This record gives sequence, structure tokens and C-alpha cells, in this order.
Amino acid sequence: MFLKENFIGKKCLIIGGGKSGLSAAKLLNSRLKCDVIISDSKPLNTRFKTIMETEANKIINTVDFAVKSPGIGNENVVLKKLKELEIPIFSEVEVALSFSKTENIIMITGTNGKSTTTYLTWLILDNYLKKRNSKAILCGNIGKPISKEILKSKKDDWVVAEISSYQIEDSTYIKPKIAMILNITPDHIEHHGNMENYINAKFKIFSFMDRNDTLIINKDDKILNKLRNKKFKILSFSLKDKKANSYFEKGKIILKHNEKTYKLNPAKIPGEHNLQNQMAAIIAAIEAEADYKTIQNTLNLFKGLEHRIEFVREINGVTYINDSKATNVDSTLIALKALGKKKNIWLIMGGVHKNAPYTPLLSPVKKYVKKILLIGESASIIEKDLDKSQTVRCEKLENAVRYAFKNASKGDIVLLSPACASFDQFKNYEDRGRKFKKAVNML
Repeated sequence: MFLKENFIGKKCLIIGGGKSGLSAAKLLNSRLKCDVIISDSKPLNTRFKTIMETEANKIINTVDFAVKSPGIGNENVVLKKLKELEIPIFSEVEVALSFSKTENIIMITGTNGKSTTTYLTWLILDNYLKKRNSKAILCGNIGKPISKEILKSKKDDWVVAEISSYQIEDSTYIKPKIAMILNITPDHIEHHGNMENYINAKFKIFSFMDRNDTLIINKDDKILNKLRNKKFKILSFSLKDKKANSYFEKGKIILKHNEKTYKLNPAKIPGEHNLQNQMAAIIAAIEAEADYKTIQNTLNLFKGLEHRIEFVREINGVTYINDSKATNVDSTLIALKALGKKKNIWLIMGGVHKNAPYTPLLSPVKKYVKKILLIGESASIIEKDLDKSQTVRCEKLENAVRYAFKNASKGDIVLLSPACASFDQFKNYEDRGRKFKKAVNML
């Protein structure tokens, strides 16, 4: 457990100089006067002393503790050496939260839907808290490091954080007041080693929760539906099970809370997965004492997030959809189910393979997809797992967009939903999505 008073003026090694690492360095240096060194695989432009990973062995035995940035693999040489020397290692998340002035912490994890649910939860709570001269703080894996945002917190505020399996796994102690696990399907196996490790990483989110805390789970998820616990309250959402605390019936989201039943009109965004995201956010908001009227007003105006089944443009009757956030097979499956009505989709797939098979897409591809337009380094693996006769090698994203433009007919959908990570050709999924939109808007 990171107790900040124990580390005042100590020497700290930050492993990884990305946004989270740099934010943690600034926080520790400014608030605890820590002597900070950053280890990274490439040179960095920062005021802090920076060393290459290959040089870290020379100084590791002089540091008092380390902070691991999310995404640093367990095989990292610096990490191995720290463990060997039994030097304490903490996550950026737990270090940052030790500076929070509020105990009102919401943490949201899951394989898919985290960002949409996190943003919607934050939006509802912020709309509610503004009336009471407080605020909600949006942070975490959604793009705003907790280390950067946490000092904005006051006692009556709420911190709403998207948390990845990497960040949870790295933490020695985290205790949210409200935690959500939206779903669990195969992802990041290349990092965690196997599915069991991935599940265990997700479940660590509630390790220290007690009877004053709440866990929100997806009752439709086979893994999550088995969860039982007497230490804290478990609330659930479902698309159909009326025993859940929130479910969907006759076009309405039904919410049962404290012996009251509410009926809400869902936001006008496509897909059953977005109904689940909304139900999870609604339960969290009502647990945080937001009122029904604020929740409904927020849903009425909510349009979804960029790169998540995002409408880009219609050209000659052909609709272009940006779902670049679909970095795994389950996300692409969700997009096909959300958009598929007939065989009219030109699916752009490919990128960095994540060690999960593409075969779950066989049935929806056969049902809804005219052609799969392949980009990136995983093209040959996708061809092997799916029907090769349905694929076209385009290599680059711009080529795929132009191919679809030339061949699609009125009523068709051109869908970027890669089922892969983006790092072979792009900085991240946002970069990939924006380049897709640029290519579409240049047609």
C-alpha cells in the first residue's frame, strides 16, 4: 500500500515515460519532493533525469521505490531487477489516489465499453453535482492520467476513473467506493499470459472493498454472473433478466433501486452493448445519489464517443462508420451485431494481432459482410481464421477506404472495426480513427 507520508523526499524510479509516467513524476516531485528518475526505451524530452532501460541496472540499487506505468510488460528488464532487489513497486493509479481529498471513487473496468460507460457516468454525476457546488472528475485510461487530475478533487467531489487490467494488476492496494466490471472476454492475452491471469487482474478491482462499497456487474456475462460475495454489495444489469437491478424491456431501461422502480428512455446510440453501458452508468449514478431527472436529461443529450460506432459521413447512399476503438474480436462482433441488418457491410479489419482467434466472427461475417478489407500485419492470420474468399488485401487504411468507395452500392455500410491493436501503422486507435475519417472526408 502506498502511504505517501512514508515516501517524502525519497528517490523514485518511474518505469515508462508515457503520459501516466510523466504525470506521476510531476506529482511525486511537486508534492513529496521526491528525487525522480524516469526509465524508458527511448529518449524523452522532460525536465526529469531520464535513463535508457539498458542503463537502469547502474542506479536501481539506489532507489527507494518505483512506479510502473501501465502497459509495461512483466518481462521488462528494469521491472525484473526491482523485484529481484525487493524494491517496492506501485502503480500510477494507487500513487495518484493517495493524494485524493475524496473517498468517492468510481472505478470502471471490463473488456469492452469502458470509455463510453466512464464518460456517461462522469457526465451524469457532473450534471448532478454542479447543482451542489461540487463536481465529478474524469480520469484514468480514458486519456487523462489520474496523477494529473487528482489534485482537483475536494471532499464532496466524485472521481470517475476508467481502469485497465494492466493498471489493476500493477496495484498493491485500490479500494473504490463503487466498482464496475462490464464484461470479460479474451483480450490482452499477450500481456497477461493466459485467460485466467486476465480474469484475476480484473477481479483485483474489488479485493479490498467492504460492506460500504458496491460492485456493479453484467449479469449476462457468464464469468461475472458466477460472482458471489458477502463483503460488499453486488448490483447487476442485464438485457433481459428481470431479476437484475437494471434491465431492458419494451424500449425502456428499467431501474430498481431502494424499493423504487424507474423507467428511463435510453440514449439514441446504436447497439445492445450501449444499452448495457447505459444501465451500468445509471446504477452507479443512482448509487452516488444522483436524481432520476438528471439521469434522464443526460441520456437525452448523450451522443456517444468518438471512434465507437461513430457516424462519419454518407456518400452516394453509402454510410461510413468509425469504430477504431474495436481493438479486439469481441468489439468487432458487437459492431457487426449493432449495425447488421442484411449483407451490406464492407468491413475494414487488421493491425497488430492480440493472440485471440478471429473465428467468432465467422457467423456474423457470413451474414452481414460483403467483403473484409484487410490492412496491417495481421492480414494473413485473419485470412486463415475467416473465409479467405471474402477478403481483399489492401495493406493500408487509405487503400481500403478507396476500394470500398469504388465498389460499395447505395444502402451499404463501410465499417472500420479492426479487431486488432493499431501500433503497426498508427500511434494509437485515436490516430487510426482520425486518419480513417480524413480519408473518408477526402473522397
